[in-house]
Amino acid sequence: MTTGRDPLGIVGSTIADKYAIESVVGTGGFAVVYRATHVLWKRPVAVKVFNALADVAEDQRQALLNDFIQEGALLAELSERSAAICQARDVGMLTSPRGLAIPYMVLEWLEGRSLETVLEAERARSAPLRSLVDAIHLLDPIADALALAHKKGIAHRDVKPANVFVLEDASGATTGVKLLDFGIAKVVQDAQKMGFGKTAGHITSFTPLYGAPEQFNRSFGATGPWTDVFALALVVGEVVSGREPLAGDDLVQLAFASGNPASRPTPRALGVATSDDVEAVFLQALAVKPEDRFQSVGDFWSLLRERVLVDPAARRTSSRDVASRATTGTEETLLPEQVAKASATPLSPASVRVAPPSSEAAPSARPKSRVPLVAGAIAAIAALGVAGVLVANRSTSTAPSTPIASAVALTPLDASAPLDASARLAPMPDMSGGKCPPGMAYIPGGLFFMGSDDRKADKGEKPAHQVRLSPYCLDVFEVTVEAYKQCSDSGACLRAGKQNNWNGITQAQHDRYDPLCNENEPVARAKHPVNCVDWDQANAFCKERGGRLPTEAEWELAARGPGQRLYPWGDEHPNGKLLNACGSECAAWKKEHRDTDNGEGSMYEGDDGWATTAPVGSYPDGGSPYGVMDIAGNVWEWTADWHGAYTKTKEPAVDPTGPATGKTRVVRGGSWNGVDKAWVKPAYRNDAAPENRVYAYGFRCASAPLAKP
Repeated sequence: MTTGRDPLGIVGSTIADKYAIESVVGTGGFAVVYRATHVLWKRPVAVKVFNALADVAEDQRQALLNDFIQEGALLAELSERSAAICQARDVGMLTSPRGLAIPYMVLEWLEGRSLETVLEAERARSAPLRSLVDAIHLLDPIADALALAHKKGIAHRDVKPANVFVLEDASGATTGVKLLDFGIAKVVQDAQKMGFGKTAGHITSFTPLYGAPEQFNRSFGATGPWTDVFALALVVGEVVSGREPLAGDDLVQLAFASGNPASRPTPRALGVATSDDVEAVFLQALAVKPEDRFQSVGDFWSLLRERVLVDPAARRTSSRDVASRATTGTEETLLPEQVAKASATPLSPASVRVAPPSSEAAPSARPKSRVPLVAGAIAAIAALGVAGVLVANRSTSTAPSTPIASAVALTPLDASAPLDASARLAPMPDMSGGKCPPGMAYIPGGLFFMGSDDRKADKGEKPAHQVRLSPYCLDVFEVTVEAYKQCSDSGACLRAGKQNNWNGITQAQHDRYDPLCNENEPVARAKHPVNCVDWDQANAFCKERGGRLPTEAEWELAARGPGQRLYPWGDEHPNGKLLNACGSECAAWKKEHRDTDNGEGSMYEGDDGWATTAPVGSYPDGGSPYGVMDIAGNVWEWTADWHGAYTKTKEPAVDPTGPATGKTRVVRGGSWNGVDKAWVKPAYRNDAAPENRVYAYGFRCASAPLAKP
């Protein structure tokens, strides 16, 4: 799109008595985007006016408006569930000064640039190329948004860099990405059927440079979620290669390149070194026949992430990157890393919560009854399809922090270590991206919806509200017995408890649960999460390491990612391969020990391998979008916040820390004896008295990213 001239002559007017049109921010093939201000709220919005559709016959305009209303409602519903989808605020028809009736859509105003503009600027200065790992980190929220839509049977049909908007703050630091133009391709297709293309000239409802074979020629089949798989694979290829994925100077040549079975536009074909396993994923995503492709982005992306993470070549830079460094000395600047460990099948489960004790059981294990914007806040443009609005530089900044002391830092786990005969330990993934201390994952922060508005959600989870977080680091694994013991042996931490303690605990409960305090067997359970520690002990340990306990908001983002996942690993229901919750082994333990405190039955069928706690990292398939392990299940985790009700504000809450005072602290994530699937959802909240020491409670630490050298 280009900016400047007002082809409709509406600057200075007010639409629907609500939107004062101020300026043109972009014009394209079939739309003009304006900056406007809501006259009552005094807030900026983007108004996208589909001027090319003014040529639809008058008797068909109402049908067109109905389509827009339907697509606007769809967009609003999706954007409520994913912060990575640009929000629709309103739709309608306006009459131009020339008397033309034209549909428009009002969208949130975002600050930043389209990915298309970012890539063009990087090509112009021969900037270092991103690795496949970096591309996954960048596009992860977009893939999650598409996966969410695909589960509802909705396809985007015009995925391209111009429809990926890179959010930037006032300093130019990247704060997230948004997917633009959801549903618009369908509206254009419907309008074409009404005949607007006959008078407006040839305007496709998709972008040929990223078109799948079925979009050029319906003899290949119908469009659908598989069409988005094709386009997203092309976008990844362009991000890592710096080259446009399809070669051609016109529609015919691009159609041939898209559908030529002898030459598929994979990253390897574009000159990027990849393993055979990674190449196979792209070959399937870019198959000519729709039925041969992944049928949804969720399937494609989860397998791609898994294979890229184990591919050393995927982390290396390209020849252009090396040449650039050699000739210019330019240091690589990458978008925030958020390495995710997913299963080879669509996002599999990985976190579960423990069943809480009954009225006399550990209160911490009992579920509740079912009863200035940051420098990068979303301030400007939903210029759907507008390239280069409010351009800012890509320099990033991170707050300095004290590195974690090596004496107690988490060390990589050896999957073959003979700790327990049945241990299934995950090898330590490097998820710090050089931005975090060893053993920690880098979480890029950004905007997300915290809480839930689901009608079945606990009232403590409501209302869903937007939160904006600064980047931070979080332990990949829960703090282990071994790591905590190093701290207590040094005299820096109080020793972990060998007994449980909570108000009203009975002798029968001591007898039943005290043997479960892992400090009782520090060698045999060295890699198990430390438990039976109170809030002060957990907080002191993290401070000793140069960190802190995570806030409740930080914990939730790390567990669910920017999209509204049902569980940390996706929407698949919990099972014994994804987390350590209550399976048949737990149910047998409860029966043997006459444990009636934690609910009847089990969360899932089958044996997950551990009757009580498991060594950390035993369920790699259940990792969160950022590769954080056991964030649901195993043990509940202390957070920094006092417990309190959520409040919903007009502006996103920035780095919230909860109430200033309180009686109980928030614990999250569930534990090994959980029987209710709701407890392992990222939005679920529980709380406990800070002095409680409970067999089902542990913790992990957070810190600020490392200072740049």
